[in-house]
Amino acid sequence: MSARLLRITGRVQGVGFRYSLVREARRMQLSGWVRNRTDGSVEAHLQGPHAGIADVERWAWQGPPSAHVLHVEAADTVDADLAGFEERPTA
Repeated sequence: MSARLLRITGRVQGVGFRYSLVREARRMQLSGWVRNRTDGSVEAHLQGPHAGIADVERWAWQGPPSAHVLHVEAADTVDADLAGFEERPTA
């Protein structure tokens, strides 16, 4: 089990990025969350098999068709007691 925290910047709010990331994470059977940040970025906590996390991290560099990703910052983080994958309120 691995856990990664992603911070995605660019045109990533108002383009369905969170919804699409939830769909990708669930498809990879990950748990965690995604939320908008007040600075215009999107933040996601991914938890599960390393291969699934790597797939979602690669996907995040492109995102949904309307997005324009400039950068994905990723860092290992600690596992949390999470079940499923959800959208969270803006932080």
